[in-house]
This record gives sequence, structure tokens and C-alpha cells, in this order.
Amino acid sequence: MNTPATSVADYGARAVGPIILLGAPGAGKGTQAKKIVERYSIPQISTGDLLRENVRLGTELGKKAKAVMDSGKLVSDDLVCDMVAERVARPDCARGYILDGFPRTVAQAEWLDGFLAARGSKLPLRVIKMSVDYDKLLKRLTGRRTCPVCGAIYNIYTNPPKKDELCDNDGSKLTFRKDDSEEAIGTRLQAYEKETLPLTDYYRQRGILREVDGDAAPEEVTTELFNSLDRGGAL
Repeated sequence: MNTPATSVADYGARAVGPIILLGAPGAGKGTQAKKIVERYSIPQISTGDLLRENVRLGTELGKKAKAVMDSGKLVSDDLVCDMVAERVARPDCARGYILDGFPRTVAQAEWLDGFLAARGSKLPLRVIKMSVDYDKLLKRLTGRRTCPVCGAIYNIYTNPPKKDELCDNDGSKLTFRKDDSEEAIGTRLQAYEKETLPLTDYYRQRGILREVDGDAAPEEVTTELFNSLDRGGAL
């Protein structure tokens, strides 16, 4: 009989497998990814960070990517997949990892399936979509305000300053980014839905997509994710 984990060390020794977090901008993926990383001591792998690391180190993959970017073109799926393959083969990924920004397309998802199968991975792929109501996403994103002096971040709907539009720390006038306008945010959310809907359908048809209520309080979402990951096997 398995004994439930009772300490950080216990959780940090668990094999949780590769994890994909899906969700629109503002859904809370970043917040939850940090919680998972802290609890299970697994790395969060960002394709953007991988690209920059390879270019900075001048690896063969980095040189190829830099040549493509310098020509004004987008880095191909093949190059991105090769970078992911190299990264997840490192020892710190043996028990699992979170993929951030990958896969973005069904083609990348199919590659990942083949890659994991070829490696004989016995750890289940976990695909979690954080679903948030469209209007609530708009409030989360359009309500954001920042202090230009101390960098404090507020939300006029969910975490407002004590005095309207003024920083609690130093009284500075809070700023609002143009790309946080309702029109700009609406465009970003529509682009996200168009881009990721086929990916969501792909994993749902495979029977491994788990949806969690991103509208719930962050700590409740964290608890639901932890409970799923602690059970082992499929979500």
C-alpha cells in the first residue's frame, strides 16, 4: 500500500510526467506552473527561453535558428522540436517537466506523441486546460494597472488600490498599457482561440484533456491540479 506523501521532499521525488498547460492569456497558467514547479521540483521549459539559450550559447541548433531569424523568417517546427528533444533528454527532466508554449499546433503535438513513444516513456502525458469565462478574462487583462515608480501591479476589478488609480506604496499615478485595451485584448483572445482550438480538440479526442475551472480562486485551482497529479496515471 502506498503511503501518501507528507513533505516537500516526498513530492519532490515523485514522477509526475510531462505536463502541458493550455489556457488563454490571463487564465493563470504562469501562476499555476510556478506552484507545480515548487511542489514537484521539475523544470518549466519555455520554447522562447530555449531559443534564446541556444542562440546565446552558439549551439548548432542556435546557429540555424539565428540564421532563420536574421532573414526575417519564423523558426520552423523542425528546429523547435529538435530544441525541445535536446532539453527534455537532460537529467532534470527524468521525473517530469512542464512545457510552456509548446506544442502550439497539432503537428507539434503529433511530433511530441511520436517522440515520447520512441523514448519508451512510461510517464503519462498530462494535458490541462484552464478554462476562464471570456468576460472575466477581459476584466483580468483590461483592469491591470502598474506603478511606474515601484512596479507594483494592481487590478481595478480584483485587486484595486486603496485610492483610485494611485499606488498604495508611493501615491504615484498608475499607468495603463495600450496593449491592455479591450480592443487589443479582444484581438489577442480571438487569435488564441483560433490557434489552439484544433490542439484542444486533438487532446480531447485522445481522451487525455483535463479541464479545470480557471474562474475559481487561484488556491482552489492549485489544489485541484495537485490532487490530479498526486493520483498518478491519467488525469
